[in-house]
Amino acid sequence: MQRKEIGGMACLVLAALIWGFAFVSQVQGMDSTTPLFFGATRFTLGSISLIPLLWFRRNTIAEQERKRRETQGKPSITLGNGAIVAMPKWTGNPIVVSITCGIVLFTASTIQQYGILYSGSAGRSGFITALYIVMTPLLAFVILRRRVHLSVIISVAISVIGFYLLCVTDGFGSVTLADMVLLFTAVLFAGHILVIDTFGRDMDPILLSFGQITTTAILSWIGSIIEGSIDWAGAAQSWIAIVYAGVCSAGVAYTLQVVGQQLVPPTRASVIMSLESFFSAVGGALLLGEIMTTRAYIGCALIFAGTILAQLPIDQLLHAVKCRQVDVNRP
Repeated sequence: MQRKEIGGMACLVLAALIWGFAFVSQVQGMDSTTPLFFGATRFTLGSISLIPLLWFRRNTIAEQERKRRETQGKPSITLGNGAIVAMPKWTGNPIVVSITCGIVLFTASTIQQYGILYSGSAGRSGFITALYIVMTPLLAFVILRRRVHLSVIISVAISVIGFYLLCVTDGFGSVTLADMVLLFTAVLFAGHILVIDTFGRDMDPILLSFGQITTTAILSWIGSIIEGSIDWAGAAQSWIAIVYAGVCSAGVAYTLQVVGQQLVPPTRASVIMSLESFFSAVGGALLLGEIMTTRAYIGCALIFAGTILAQLPIDQLLHAVKCRQVDVNRP
């Protein structure tokens, strides 16, 4: 393994650590702010934290955008069956893509914050939200007709068992509203990944991140104004949580992710980033004193195993083993 790849893996582990502990900040932020106002302040700080990086990379970003405009034809989507669907030209506009991703991110993050408000548990929220890693290929199958691999089928079964052990403690009546909200959030975050993968693949990642985070911040401010939930005194009480969730989670961690993914293969990167669910449980235990039952911990372990398994190329490994056996048996 090359030294650069080891450095990239370290960046991704640190990003997962920051994201995991961000669930603690999100729980703490609900003590004195509403989900919309917390999101408004959080994503505003996240947007501001990316401005120095954008300024430092301004020439590189401008050159990349110039080349992208010169080489990009009419936007299209390639489905899993090989069919190519032509898209309107405006879907390739960076501003439109940023706003679209921002709308999806705003919806997912706001609903997630309500789920965390109802749940009050960083660890539980982190593991349920992490199911987006399993749901992403399922959603890609439904919408984009992409093939579902054996690893995904197995990981879904394992994750469902894990969710059952974590949430269904006394019959299905024990599944809380927070659990269902967070489960829906996982679907939304899976959709967010697909939107970025489909429309934002050719954009500069930091420019796209700034655009979607800024859009999320603006929508959160509009929601806070309509709701009448702007409370600066409450924000002052939770300023540490807001700063951490904004600057560290949205700004620093995203930068680490960009650096890491340039040095680490995508499959391995996804597995490493799924560690955020583990770190959310660690953060909840250390900082919030959260304690779960043995059954719940087993459920968390199964969900974690399912999220990792969803990223492993089991089909390729089985094919390689089969080819090797054929070669060995060949006279």
